[in-house]
Amino acid sequence: MLKVSDPQVFEAVENEEQRQQNGLEMIASENYVSEAVLEALGTVFTNKYSEGYPGKRYYGGQEFTDVVETLAIERAKKIFGAEHVNVQPHSGAPANMIAYSAVLQPGDKVLGMDLSHGGHLTHGHPVTLSAQIYDFVRYKTDKSGEIDYKQLEEMAKKEKPKMILAGFSAYTRQLDYKKFAEIAEKVGAITMIDIAHIAGLIAGKAIPNPVPYFDIVTTTTHKTLRGPRGGMVMCKNKYAKAIDKATFPGFQGGPHMNNVAAKAVAFGEALRPEFQDYAKQVIKNAKVLENELRESGFKLMFGGTDNHMVLVDVFDSKGVSGKEAEEALDKIGITINKNVIPDDPRSPMDPSGIRVGVAAVTTRGMKETEVKIIAEQIALILGDIRNKDNYTKAKKAISELCDRFPMPGIKETAMAK
Repeated sequence: MLKVSDPQVFEAVENEEQRQQNGLEMIASENYVSEAVLEALGTVFTNKYSEGYPGKRYYGGQEFTDVVETLAIERAKKIFGAEHVNVQPHSGAPANMIAYSAVLQPGDKVLGMDLSHGGHLTHGHPVTLSAQIYDFVRYKTDKSGEIDYKQLEEMAKKEKPKMILAGFSAYTRQLDYKKFAEIAEKVGAITMIDIAHIAGLIAGKAIPNPVPYFDIVTTTTHKTLRGPRGGMVMCKNKYAKAIDKATFPGFQGGPHMNNVAAKAVAFGEALRPEFQDYAKQVIKNAKVLENELRESGFKLMFGGTDNHMVLVDVFDSKGVSGKEAEEALDKIGITINKNVIPDDPRSPMDPSGIRVGVAAVTTRGMKETEVKIIAEQIALILGDIRNKDNYTKAKKAISELCDRFPMPGIKETAMAK
């Protein structure tokens, strides 16, 4: 139908499917969803307005929207051991704004992680709306690449924040959840953690679960969790009414019910035993990537990784900027993103680093052997980005991997092209 009604959009979809199949998605925030999740996204739930919550809607005709939203909530509770879950946030940034507005007043102080040290834009970077509303003070990592919890406690006692915020966008080490909770208790602060990047690793029991330690937990539902692009807020029961009210009518109108249905499907998949196998393999693959890149002379930020990604200082390692590295790797079929490193002297649009994740290639079935091949191609290209012969060799190696490991849901007709 799409091919006939809108050939231009149809062609763009087909081309994007080709691009994803014929290259490796290694942006740490990206993954591939299952065919079932894709199917749920394309259902008639997209037609339905559903302001309110299951059993308490403002419009009629909600018997089946209530079914899928309740399924999503109950499955999320089971995965994370959460007391209360709101699955309506449209994405991660809205989820964070919802959490802030639920428990903070304009001008309240928040202690969050510095962007260049691995934090997220919505954790208080000056260019964001959240930073215009709330007073963010940002903590950093030390020279070893770890969070200095003693220094964090000293900052908390000095600044007396209303909220202490944990979580990250490009930090690669395991957080000490208990320490955050203990520090917050000493200064009477609310605790919040953004687990957008590691939600799938937590769901798959590959890393510890922070939900018992924090008052509020926000996340995206894509990335390592392998769901549709969306957000979610979990919290202690004492904050449940405030979170729900801040979501609707506070920040959003009607939820996207096709997306909520797809979240339910993805959460159901995350409850299966094979998802735990996947999550553990992600950690194994990331460690291989870390070791191989280090042996090839790359400088890794934070000393290595405990999750699904590495942050690499390519400028100091190979004299290549992050932008140059991104463009060079794109030519051989590896998609990554340029990224700032701690206290980066270069600009965000052409920084010193790159961020590389293994969640999506693990979804395709790749394991340690394949990740070694990928690391070899990265080292080959970034070791001498002007050697054209290297590009031919590396692109062939990546193409062979893509052929051997099709992306989920790929059509046979697309594979044949």
